[in-house]
Amino acid sequence: MARWNTIARGSALAAVAALALAACSTSSDASSLKIGTLLPVTGSLAYLGPPEIAGVDLAIKEINEAGGVLDKPVEVVHTDSSDADNPTVASASVDKLISDGVGAIVGAASSAVSLNVVDNITNASIVQISPANTSTALSGYSPFYFRVAPPDTIQGDVMSKLLLEDGKKNISVLAFNDDYATSLRDVIQKTVEAGGAKLIYGKAGDEFDPKENNFDSIVDNALAGNPDALVIIAFDQTKGIVPKVIAAGYPASNIYMVDGNTADYSDTFDPGTLEGAKGTIPGAFPDQGLQDRLNSVAPKKLTSFAYGPESYDSTILVALAAQRGGKTDGKTIQENMAAVSGSTGGDACASYADCLAMLKDGKEIAYTTVAGSGAFNSKNDPSSAFIGIFVYDGNNVPQWTKAVEGQNEQK
Repeated sequence: MARWNTIARGSALAAVAALALAACSTSSDASSLKIGTLLPVTGSLAYLGPPEIAGVDLAIKEINEAGGVLDKPVEVVHTDSSDADNPTVASASVDKLISDGVGAIVGAASSAVSLNVVDNITNASIVQISPANTSTALSGYSPFYFRVAPPDTIQGDVMSKLLLEDGKKNISVLAFNDDYATSLRDVIQKTVEAGGAKLIYGKAGDEFDPKENNFDSIVDNALAGNPDALVIIAFDQTKGIVPKVIAAGYPASNIYMVDGNTADYSDTFDPGTLEGAKGTIPGAFPDQGLQDRLNSVAPKKLTSFAYGPESYDSTILVALAAQRGGKTDGKTIQENMAAVSGSTGGDACASYADCLAMLKDGKEIAYTTVAGSGAFNSKNDPSSAFIGIFVYDGNNVPQWTKAVEGQNEQK
C-alpha cells in the first residue's frame, strides 16, 4: 500500500502547510472557535488521512461561508496522529493542540491512539470527537469524548450477519493484538456463535503481534481447520497476509475485511487477487455531490472517501455546539453536543447554514448527519449508524454495494 501512504502524506502535509501560512497572516481572537485535528498523516492508517482531512476542511469552509461561529470565522489546526506503534507522535500533537487553545479535537482515527491520549484531552477540558474510532472500550469513556463512527457492537453485528447470510459455518479470524481488533473480534465471535456458526481460529490468545512481518505460520494456523470464511482484522499488515492466504490456494471470495483494511489495493496486488472478497466500512457512502465537495478542498483527487463524511459531521457538530452554548471553550461545547445532535429533540436541519439560522431564531435543532449516524446516546456514541458493504472488483478496488443500518444496543 505504498501508494496510499504517499497520497496521505502529500495531501495531509499540503493541507497543514496551507493552514500554517493562513495562521501566520490571521490574528487569533480569543472568542473565535479553534478546532484541532488528530488524524493520520503517517503510519499504518495514513491512507485514511486525505478523506478525513478533506471532511474537516470542507466543514470549516462551509461554516465560515455561512458566517462562522458566534459571527467569527473558525480556525483549524491540523496535526498528525500516526498510529499506535508510534505513540509519541500523537502525544506531541495533543500537547501542541492544548497549547494552541483548541476547544475541540477531531480524531483520532485509531482507537488505540485515542485510548493513549483521551485522558490528556479530557483533563484539559477539551472535547474529543472521533470520526473513526470503533472500539467498545471507548463507549462512555469520558464526558468529553464523542464519536460519530459506530462502535464495534454495530459493525461486528453487521459483519456477523453478513457471514451468516453467506452461509458460513466454520470461521477463522486473523486479528492483531490491538484493542480495536480484539474488541471487534469479540463481537463477531459472540454473534456468529449465537447464530449457529463456529469460530475455529482467532479466539483470545490467537492474536498476532502488530509489528509481525512474517505471516507464514500465522496464516497456516488460520487455514488449518479448512474454514469457509477468513476474516482479516488488521491495518497495513494486510499487505503481508493476503499474498500468503492466496498462495495457500484459499479463495478470495471467502475473505472478509473490515474498516481498518477495506482499502484500494490496485497498486499492491496483481489484478484479480482479491476479486470477490468482501469488506465493511462504517458510514453511509457519500453521494456524488458530497464527493465533489470533498474533492474541491482536497489537494489531490480522493481515491477513498472512508470517514470523510464522519469527519465533516464531527466538525459541524462541534461548531453548532459552540454556537448553541454561546462560547467556544471545551466545557461549553461538551455541554451542548448531545442537544445539537438531536438527542433532546429539536427540528431537523441538514446544513450548517440552516442549523445556524434556526439556532439564531431560538429554536432547538437536530443536525442530520451526512454519514447517517443517529443522535448521541448516554455514552456519547451514535444511537444508530450505517455500515457499508463492499465487494472487491478485478482491480482489487472495493466497490460499494449497499448500506445496512444498525441500532446501538448500548443506551
